[in-house]
Amino acid sequence: MEQSPSLEDCLKLLKGERDEQRLAGLLLVTKFCKGDDNAALRRVYNAVGIGFLDRLLRTGMGKGTISSSGDDNRDAYLQLSVTVLAAFCRVPEIASSEDMVLKIPLILEILSKQSGSHVVEECYEFLFLVSTSCEDGVSALYKSGGLRVLASQMSTLADGSHSQELAMKLVQLMLSTVSLDIINNEYSSELSMMVAVIAREFAVLHNALKFEALHLLSAILSSKYSAPVHDTLRIMSNDIWSTYVRVGIVAILQNRVAPAEKLQALILAESVISILGERWLLGQMNLPDAKDSVPADRCLLLVLESSRVEVAVLLNELAYLKYETSNNSSSNAEIISLKQRNLAIAFSLVEKTIKLISNVVEDEVNLLDENTLSKVISGLNETVGVVLEYLQDAKDHGQKKGDDLLASVRLIGSYLAETPLACREKVRELLEFMLSIEGQDEPSPFFSICFLLPMLCQITMEIEGCKILVSCGGQKAVVECLIKLIGPNGCMIEDKGCIFLACDTILNLLLKRDQIKFRLDESTSVHLLKALAYWTEETDEPSIVMMASSICALIFDHTSEQALLNHPDIDHSTIASLSQLIVRSLATCAQNMGDDMKSDLDLLAIVTAGYSRWSHRFPHIKAAVGRLS
Repeated sequence: MEQSPSLEDCLKLLKGERDEQRLAGLLLVTKFCKGDDNAALRRVYNAVGIGFLDRLLRTGMGKGTISSSGDDNRDAYLQLSVTVLAAFCRVPEIASSEDMVLKIPLILEILSKQSGSHVVEECYEFLFLVSTSCEDGVSALYKSGGLRVLASQMSTLADGSHSQELAMKLVQLMLSTVSLDIINNEYSSELSMMVAVIAREFAVLHNALKFEALHLLSAILSSKYSAPVHDTLRIMSNDIWSTYVRVGIVAILQNRVAPAEKLQALILAESVISILGERWLLGQMNLPDAKDSVPADRCLLLVLESSRVEVAVLLNELAYLKYETSNNSSSNAEIISLKQRNLAIAFSLVEKTIKLISNVVEDEVNLLDENTLSKVISGLNETVGVVLEYLQDAKDHGQKKGDDLLASVRLIGSYLAETPLACREKVRELLEFMLSIEGQDEPSPFFSICFLLPMLCQITMEIEGCKILVSCGGQKAVVECLIKLIGPNGCMIEDKGCIFLACDTILNLLLKRDQIKFRLDESTSVHLLKALAYWTEETDEPSIVMMASSICALIFDHTSEQALLNHPDIDHSTIASLSQLIVRSLATCAQNMGDDMKSDLDLLAIVTAGYSRWSHRFPHIKAAVGRLS
């Protein structure tokens, strides 16, 4: 009976002088040497030597020769060399060796030319084992163009295959090791291609790899450096990736999964909305081969409900950590910080839902039926009530500083901008407190006031609203906010609409000053006049000139030029600037207003009427206007 070859027989062949002997030895090794037998693998590796393995690999790639072999056996050599290299790399010390790290560029080259080949899986196996064994491995993978090769090859891999799993893990490894700033700037196109592939895996798979895809998509899209990837995704001709992501998120949120995974799904949803807008929440829910139809509003309802749950849970936990425990350790501070970051995601999704509903209603587009709309509004009302209670708790504990409190005001402001009379009594009770809230790094309240301006502008159109604002001293907060926005030390914010909202609010108060028995104190008036003069000095924008001059005209009703000059913060140059402002606004009478300037006519009427009342108390302004005629 013929005896099977032993490991010792293989080792003798591997140590032979001729290439044919070594090849025979390697072929025997692949048949009986088990992958988890590290001791045997190490003996085989030492026997065959890295030099022969390198020649075998290069021959398979068409870059060298083994013995007298021609091209006939090249594919077999390539398959054999990659297979044994991947096997050897199951031994950690071999995988982390310099010899294996140096093979990474060659394996990537094989991958780029061998899509669909049997050798592909062993290539991914080799890359994964070497890259996870040492820092030099993942560094070599990235520097050798690993992201570019993976981006071009992942779409050729079967859904859920071992190769696809390894490819995704390699991408995750590079993202967690190399600076995301560098990766996003250098490989935005490649990352976008990967998003399309990974999104499909996220949608169609129903195993652990689905969660790997979720985490990888979140890592790519939610980074603070991901703007280049977002821009590339927006202009992609095929946006099926967004449908895949929607389907995957719905699957996560509607099934029993760990809370951490649901949070990851919300983070991903927030990122996609920042790319494509709020209407992404409403859209196709069916994969090309799906049998059952899923309503287009399913994603919206699940994201909102999950966000609402997160808000309620996180606010309750934060209130307990901040007000009920005496633990002031650094670990407790880290827990609070993490919960505040998670809260920001949930808040953002609630705010985006508010914006979506506002746009749908405003556009009168029949994207939502009455039942869905009712569910959404009911949920929003409930969540706003929870947030107001959290602010009440903070007020009761004397806490007015914190990013979580500021974010709470932002959410309340977003909702009240659409429904200014909602939760009226509670809002009235908390208005003064909300206007005093500061972000963690703010020296004084500013953003909290900006967030509430849309609501304040609307309610002050009525006398009752003006009384509510004045009763809590809110008019001073609005004026101080406007001064910060337009003064020489102005705060840089993207939404310039805040300036006009603040102006409109102040204008509403001044126009109703007699009914509400209100007037600005001298110091506040002086600082506001100086800021308005500064704001308009370098602009020819008619809407700015008219808004500023109308506010000035109403302030002048209760003062005089001499009274202003008696104030230490006002000098003749300020009076000259204010004079020029009034002259420029009155000069518009002589201009032919276009249709887009008709809205300034009411402001012009305020200035004209004001001038007739107080011009005798402002000789410099009267003289400047006289020169106009």
